[in-house]
Amino acid sequence: MDRRAPPDAVVSGEEAIIALLAPLTQGSPGAFGLKDDCALLAPPPDTELVLKTDPVAEGIHFLPGDSPQDVAWKALAVNVSDLAAKGAAPLGYLMAVSFPAAPTVGWMTGFVEGLQAAQTWFGCHLMGGDTDRRPGPLTIAITAIGSVPRGRMVPRTTAQAGDALFVSGTIGDAGLGLQLAKTAALETAWGLSDAEASYLRQRYRRPQPRLGLAAALRQYASAAMDISDGLIKDLERMGRASGVASRLVAADVPLSNPARRVMARAPERLAELLTAGDDYEVLATVPQDKARLFAAAAKAAGIAVTEIGGMLPGPPVLSIAGPSGGPLALPERTGWDHF
Repeated sequence: MDRRAPPDAVVSGEEAIIALLAPLTQGSPGAFGLKDDCALLAPPPDTELVLKTDPVAEGIHFLPGDSPQDVAWKALAVNVSDLAAKGAAPLGYLMAVSFPAAPTVGWMTGFVEGLQAAQTWFGCHLMGGDTDRRPGPLTIAITAIGSVPRGRMVPRTTAQAGDALFVSGTIGDAGLGLQLAKTAALETAWGLSDAEASYLRQRYRRPQPRLGLAAALRQYASAAMDISDGLIKDLERMGRASGVASRLVAADVPLSNPARRVMARAPERLAELLTAGDDYEVLATVPQDKARLFAAAAKAAGIAVTEIGGMLPGPPVLSIAGPSGGPLALPERTGWDHF
């Protein structure tokens, strides 16, 4: 298509959309510049492929007013986050985009810019996919493909009683960022500076997959998963999948300074932060005798991890110690669920 077309011009036809996306395949010869119906991928020697599909939809995972750059980043990041938690390195991705109407040149250009920034940061390339038009919200379905040394993927199903429980980064920022994106007046109500509010919004719009943690996970973790639907809900999933009990110490859960500022005005929000979702941090269990080594390896990789509890013998039940030492009161819904 004519790249000199004005930003508000509608992209004319599927081939024009593909032409805008094709440069994202540079560096991936098996993508054939999006000129074939299929892509070709040869995994590195002595590795296995790790696959993940996690679609995002307007109104559910991002807001109608979000920039196409942010939408693109998040669409890829939420998939790469799962690869990181498995100890895998991204290789490439397939993408299917369903448009409710033909996009404009400006929107597509911004979307490609966002994908280019994300895939450059994550170290992967577009390899293929499809586009279509259908009723309903804009939906982007990405299948991310990663590689891991043979036999070294870190499952969520192998946590052991006695393991220490770690989480990367900070929890609850994205949930607060979503509220701020919906209601700007909360910035003043919560006593946040412009920089603090911007930080929280960015944590919602631009997740940061913890790829640097992959090697430490492979070497030391017994189990791991990314946190997408809320710390508590995902910890419960890990416990059930592994068949062990778990204990979370709420006071030890790492919070950012902006989140702590919000908490100072409303301490009861702690349960909300633990169940909000969209964190895209890594939850990992590590044998006690390797806990210090894991923390040191994470620090050397530039990623903060915090011990927040442990895994226990017994049926897969989660117990949570609140800040006062007693049980923490939780909302009826302990995390995000589409249904």
